[in-house]
Amino acid sequence: MVAKRIIPCLDVKNGQVVKGINFEGLKEVGDAVEMGVRYSREGADELVYLDISASREERGTFTELVEKIALGINIPFTVGGGISSLDDASRLLDAGADKVSVNSAAIARPELISEIAGKYGSQFCVCAIDAKFIDGVWRVTTHGGSRQSSRELFEWAREAQERGAGEILFTSMDHDGTKAGYACEQYAALAEMLSIPVIASGGAGSIAHIVDVLTDGRADAALAASIFHYNEISIPDLKNELRKANVNVR
Repeated sequence: MVAKRIIPCLDVKNGQVVKGINFEGLKEVGDAVEMGVRYSREGADELVYLDISASREERGTFTELVEKIALGINIPFTVGGGISSLDDASRLLDAGADKVSVNSAAIARPELISEIAGKYGSQFCVCAIDAKFIDGVWRVTTHGGSRQSSRELFEWAREAQERGAGEILFTSMDHDGTKAGYACEQYAALAEMLSIPVIASGGAGSIAHIVDVLTDGRADAALAASIFHYNEISIPDLKNELRKANVNVR
């Protein structure tokens, strides 16, 4: 069985890690490079850095910061935010990123996934999906959750896989920052439907929540932010508890 991954997520604005609830009320919590180094040392399997205001402000992703991160850590990391072309992805690869995450730009032009996967391979392209449950449908949003799209979670995830995405990173906006648990039912449905890994994001508040999403939710990886940023749960303690629950982790 492939080991489940634990992935701290660092939302970055102006070089600082920030965190909010339901994508709003952002507060600074630390330096992006320093926090990445700490998580790498503590045993995180990967990191995800999201330049959360890049798409909303229509600017490029933070290449210089990516170079500093690559020099400081020794685990894989994904970078997202404002990636709207193959050139953007290439620049980040050259800067040291292991993967890129596309979201708003892929909704606007789905061919972007095919272009990145075609040039660098599926393992380099993560399709991030932010969705909110609206009128009985998991509606995909863009631009940091500020705009609704016409796409639905499950049909968009299927298309992203068909276009060459190597992973789906689904964030439930209804659960994000609430610490009330993940949308386990939706992750299990995605896992049943897809053949590529699914990363769960949004709602981690306890070790039990992470156990649930990696077992009942069938997610391949659990992504969390607040519980790690505020030292509520340490990665070594989390992995020890996951092993006790018979979850295969590195």
